[in-house]
Amino acid sequence: MIQGRCHCNAVQWTFDGQPDGATACNCSICRRYGVLWAYDYVGEAIQVSGKTQIYIRGKAIEFHFCPVCGCVAFWIAQQTDEQGRRRIAVNLRLAEPEAVAHIPIDHFDGLNTFEDLPRDGRCVAHYWF
Repeated sequence: MIQGRCHCNAVQWTFDGQPDGATACNCSICRRYGVLWAYDYVGEAIQVSGKTQIYIRGKAIEFHFCPVCGCVAFWIAQQTDEQGRRRIAVNLRLAEPEAVAHIPIDHFDGLNTFEDLPRDGRCVAHYWF
């Protein structure tokens, strides 16, 4: 299990298991937030707690951040999929470095093509500095 929390500990999340990748996205919001996402579905592998403020981008995604320290903790899809599930992604930068250092980076071009790009061999540890 991986655990993450904002700087003041008011917002926390857990990821039960190990994500197969951490997504670095270059869309207009993710590049500003500087986040690395790990995905699942609400109420399944990911659990979140704590009061958050929400920024809604368009009609698709709610970005949740701590109202005290401002850390972006997770996002939740506003719509459900065919099975009635809502997608969620947690910000792996809120986890302790040793818990996520080995996770490979997946690049997503959310700015131009909206496509996954090939892995380049880097992992989360390469993004700490």
